[in-house]
Amino acid sequence: MNLLIKNVALLSMKEEQPLMENTNIYIEGDTITYIGEINPDIKVDRVIDGTKKIAMPGLINAHTHLGMSLLRNYADDVPLFDWLSKHIWPVESKLSAEDVYWGSLLSMIEMIYSGTTTFCDMYFFMDKVAKATEEVGIRGVLTRGIIEESDAEINKEKLRDTRKLYNTWHNKADGRIKVMVGPHAPYTCSPSYLKEVVELAKELNTGIHIHVSETKKEVEESFQKHGKSPVKHLKDIGVFDVPTIAAHCVHVSDEDIEILKEMKVSPVYNPTSNAKLASGFAPVDQMLKKGINVALGTDGPASNNNLNMFEEIHFAATINKALNYDALAVPALEALKMATINGAKALLWDKEIGSIEVGKKADIVIIDIDKPHFYPHHNLISALAYTAQASDVDTVIINGKIIMENREIKTVDVEKVMYNVEKRAKELIGKE
Repeated sequence: MNLLIKNVALLSMKEEQPLMENTNIYIEGDTITYIGEINPDIKVDRVIDGTKKIAMPGLINAHTHLGMSLLRNYADDVPLFDWLSKHIWPVESKLSAEDVYWGSLLSMIEMIYSGTTTFCDMYFFMDKVAKATEEVGIRGVLTRGIIEESDAEINKEKLRDTRKLYNTWHNKADGRIKVMVGPHAPYTCSPSYLKEVVELAKELNTGIHIHVSETKKEVEESFQKHGKSPVKHLKDIGVFDVPTIAAHCVHVSDEDIEILKEMKVSPVYNPTSNAKLASGFAPVDQMLKKGINVALGTDGPASNNNLNMFEEIHFAATINKALNYDALAVPALEALKMATINGAKALLWDKEIGSIEVGKKADIVIIDIDKPHFYPHHNLISALAYTAQASDVDTVIINGKIIMENREIKTVDVEKVMYNVEKRAKELIGKE
């Protein structure tokens, strides 16, 4: 289907001209083919009126655990390691593949409602997450979470699972699915096992998605065990020899930051989750000023407790000003970049998504700014970072297909998903 979005303000995320006040966007199939004045020579099947609306690239949630929506609001106000070991991991051990399927569907619905068109997920039963991704019409990078166990055969099986996931799903669903390798963290995988993970990533010619330096405790234990920080440890093992998405990077030193820059690692900032779990605040402004590609994520819906990327953008653009006593830290446009083009670069997808340009895939969200909290329309870039709410997302287009219009999702039965998640979550918690 060919689409025209007419008379719309456009935040393209292009360096030379990020914002156009009034323009028209033509989409043929899954691709943006023309931006500018109305072109009568281009035939379209549908016209979307963009008057008093902003079109922007779909948001990219670069680190999450979608299946954890079943555990939302289950274990809160608990320190991270207690949260994991005493509450989350015991329940996760009882999760079934169908639980993860329905939980992931719910998370995808929530993301679409709030303008996210692409995610990077780390969890298990990832074939079910892939199935949900295909059905909903969203775009995703899937990584099977790998935690080393005492049984060598189980550890080999986890690597085989990843290879099978890659061979089955990479570039499938009209190209909307990619697969990377997902070692959980340097404290849950030994150096020798991480080296096997790296070899698998090289074999598959894909990237690595891993948690790095999330807490002070993690860093302290790394120095006790390895005599170096997690960042230095991962570099020395060779993890950073392949493209790496490094979730969190909260407790990183100046030396660590230089390594991240040198090795072209993409840290993912998760401000709400890091704050709620009392992990601390990543030195985002410092990393950005070093030219490091910092992306943005929500983390899982059990630690956040939502998947609202506009909330993360707002937090990223405000809290760093207070932390640095600098009103210029992480400006509005920089926060929006973290949630769009920087995320695309982290996911090795920036040639196709992350900005609205001719030749790129049509992953576009349309924001309704005809609401009291948007008036007056002084600065639309500031408005998207400091004013916009998830509920302002009116239309979501992914790969050229209208997935949501007038806040109605067209690809999935939302009521059915909510019913099934509620039922399964109550049964799951009851198993304790």
